[in-house]
Parts: sequence; structure tokens; C-alpha cells
Amino acid sequence: MAHLDGPSILLPLLVITISLMSGKEVVASRHLLEEPTLPKVPELPKPELPPLPKVELPPLPHIPTLPEPKPQLPTVPQVPALEKPELPPLPKLETPKLPELPSLPAFPTLPKDIPFPSLSPPHSTTTP
Repeated sequence: MAHLDGPSILLPLLVITISLMSGKEVVASRHLLEEPTLPKVPELPKPELPPLPKVELPPLPHIPTLPEPKPQLPTVPQVPALEKPELPPLPKLETPKLPELPSLPAFPTLPKDIPFPSLSPPHSTTTP
């Protein structure tokens, strides 16, 4: 036989717990509906900064500029044209004659009209 007393007590405990929790949330959230009163911040006067002193720099010394020298490129020397060298003709190499290979023996061939056995029995055309 099954024992069913354990789960039956959980439902009333769950209802009691939820009802106790829901009352606290309503009371705690009431102050959110009212308009909040914020404290007023007093306005402070803006501070004035004293003027900065003017800094006088001594004049920069005058540096004379030098003229840019134009570099002179050297001329390309003239190279005389060279003649193409002629190579001597290559000698023809004689290949030695290869020995004749003996002919291969004739392989036996299978006849082409061999019947292949069937693994399934032949179908009968007559009915018993």
C-alpha cells in the first residue's frame, strides 16, 4: 500500500508561506508610489581664476639655410656588344640494339556459354 501523508501536508504549508510573503511586499512598495522629496542643494558661487601671466620668449636665432646641392650622376659607360659564341654540334649517341624478348605462352580462356547456377528455385507456372 502506498503512503500518501507526506505530499498532502505540503500544499497547506505552501499556501501559508505565499500568503505571508505577499503581505510584506505590498507594505514595502507603498513608499515607491509617493513622490520622493529630495533635499535641495545650495548653489555655490563660481570661483574666478586669476589671469595667467603672459610669457615672453626670447627671439629665436636666425639660422642661415644652405642651398641644396644637385648631385651629379655618373655617366653609364659604353660596353661593346659581344658576339654570341657558337657551340660545336653535339655528337649523336648510338643506342645499342635491345635483345628480343621471348613470346609469352598463350593463356587458356574460359568458354563464354557457361550457365551460371541460380540460388533461387525456378518459379512454377502451374498451380496445384
